[in-house]
Amino acid sequence: MASVCDICDKKPGFGNNRPWSRKATRRRWNPNIQSVRVAAGGGTTKKVNACTSCIKAGKVSRA
Repeated sequence: MASVCDICDKKPGFGNNRPWSRKATRRRWNPNIQSVRVAAGGGTTKKVNACTSCIKAGKVSRA
């Protein structure tokens, strides 16, 4: 599953690991993406990948 929110288009952030030795290695911070069933209209449901901040903000109406 791609770590992209279907609601707000939030994507992974990229940067460096910086341990005590200061040796920089690349890393990524993934958003917390959850698969949620959403009421799509007409009594049907649809699965949507939404980040938890969108779920908490009420941007997604769960079915």
